[in-house]
Amino acid sequence: MSRILLVEDHDRLAQLMCKGLMAAGIAVDVVDRIDTAWAAVQQMSYQALVLDRGLPDGDGLILLQKVRNADLGVPCLVLTARDALHDRVEGLDAGADDYLPKPFAMDEMVARVRALLRRPVTFHSLDSCRGDLMLRPEAGALCCDDECVTLAPSELHIMQLLLDKHEEVVRRSALEAAAWGLSEAVTPNALDVALHRIRRKLLAIGSCQRIVNVKGLGYVLREDDASE
Repeated sequence: MSRILLVEDHDRLAQLMCKGLMAAGIAVDVVDRIDTAWAAVQQMSYQALVLDRGLPDGDGLILLQKVRNADLGVPCLVLTARDALHDRVEGLDAGADDYLPKPFAMDEMVARVRALLRRPVTFHSLDSCRGDLMLRPEAGALCCDDECVTLAPSELHIMQLLLDKHEEVVRRSALEAAAWGLSEAVTPNALDVALHRIRRKLLAIGSCQRIVNVKGLGYVLREDDASE
């Protein structure tokens, strides 16, 4: 299932949009501020961003510019009550892929999001490589030299974050958000189970990388360290 980030501060509208998108098979994380959205984008690899311009902490285009300056290729649909030509041009110049004025029909919004999801996007994660490990998201595989294992989607997102933050401790909450999203309820031990499976797979392919529990802080990917 594709997962997108919806940045919208109107609760009722956000609920209606979520309902329409989820009915189309699209999972949605919802936030209502630029700073919260930026933190979410840094934690997860979303397939699309649906962004309102009028947010409590500023113009949504501020977030879009941060995303583009970080070389993140996630496609973006901008929603706004500002439908003048110069507003649309401003949004597109800021890096929007599409622009939908309010009010809009839910069917059209869903159709535009689905169109964005069909676009080929090159993510920075496609060439994630640290030490003896290579993560291949398109194949859903983790490789060490010529040995590869298949990763479930949640495992892939966990490894992606650990590889990106190599030698840095990643909080448990960040790993859970990366694996299952911000709004999806997960069981308390879901992360422990996923980490156990990944550790076994690291051993199976002969990697010297280990996922280490740093008590009270989180987890880190290190070479030649023992796991828990």
